Amino acid sequence: MQVNKQVSNELDRAATKSSVAVEYQHPLPPLQDKFGRTFNYVRIAVTEKCNLRCTYCMPEEGVDFQDKEKILSAEEIMRVIQVLANMGVRKVRFTGGEPTVRKDIVELVAGAKATPGVKSVYMTTNGLLLDRYAADFKKAGLTGLNISLDTLQEDRFLRITRREGLQKTIDSIQLAIDTGLSSVKINNVLMKGFNDDELPAFCELTKNWPVTVRFIEFMPFDAQQIWESGEHFTSAETMVRQIHDLYPGVEVVSGTKTEHHIFKVSGYAGKIAVIPAFTRSLCVNCTRIRLTADGSIRNCLYSDDEYDVRNLMRSGGSDRDVEMVFRKAFSDKYVDGWEAKKSSVQKIDISGLGTRSSMTQIGG
Repeated sequence: MQVNKQVSNELDRAATKSSVAVEYQHPLPPLQDKFGRTFNYVRIAVTEKCNLRCTYCMPEEGVDFQDKEKILSAEEIMRVIQVLANMGVRKVRFTGGEPTVRKDIVELVAGAKATPGVKSVYMTTNGLLLDRYAADFKKAGLTGLNISLDTLQEDRFLRITRREGLQKTIDSIQLAIDTGLSSVKINNVLMKGFNDDELPAFCELTKNWPVTVRFIEFMPFDAQQIWESGEHFTSAETMVRQIHDLYPGVEVVSGTKTEHHIFKVSGYAGKIAVIPAFTRSLCVNCTRIRLTADGSIRNCLYSDDEYDVRNLMRSGGSDRDVEMVFRKAFSDKYVDGWEAKKSSVQKIDISGLGTRSSMTQIGG
């Protein structure tokens, strides 16, 4: 897919303005919660669909995806981004499902990057379709890619994803580097007794690749919660200890707020990070807003509380109305993921229902 002429012209105008413009001043108060946290980073799921069937994300038979008309349109996504930018959101990440299965994904990247106030646009992908889009993503202004890869072994890749494609994913990482994106990261969900023995091999990828390899604590968001027993859980503390054992004296460096622990081996091109996603020790630094593909705000990954934006916009709601729904959602945010999970479990016990049954319906 090629970036269309209108989007290309918008990018040229935006680039010209940015070379002479002062820091953008957002016209609305920042989005904050009652604990004083400010939210300047939105993760937008642009589809529930995916070309893989990862065991920790959805069941093998898949899930009942929403009808197309229930998924936010490009215009609706752009409207939300503009409202959020006016509240100080500076970072946009497109997720899914798998965002590259959406045909207008290049235009979404370009539109987000051209939005006044937005400084960076990222995407999380499995990389299988990247060869179709890499050059267009660069032209559209994509800042960086996080590419999901949990194993370097063919048989394990097939077992985890229930599909083939390991070499294509590896090739996509190289392609992302060669394309010249500002940031390329590898997301690895480490599971005890399954792929945790590959931690050294993934760390060694940073020797020659200028990437950040990020080891993420396993979160049991599969539809049947079959992993919730803890049998496959590897703690961030254990990962950090293994990294220190592998590289005595490894340098502690800076990273994003999510990258709670981040290291650089002397002489290596890249970095190694550990993300305590299940331990939830990073909640105090949370800056994230989540929007599902069907237009619901989630103020925490572990919360089942949702705030509808799609129907509000489609029923004639104003930008002010959209703004106030986001403010309501984050005024209700719990202090951390543990409290959010506890509240959701209590609500499910009462009603017998949860709002989402799979990570692909929540958004990455």
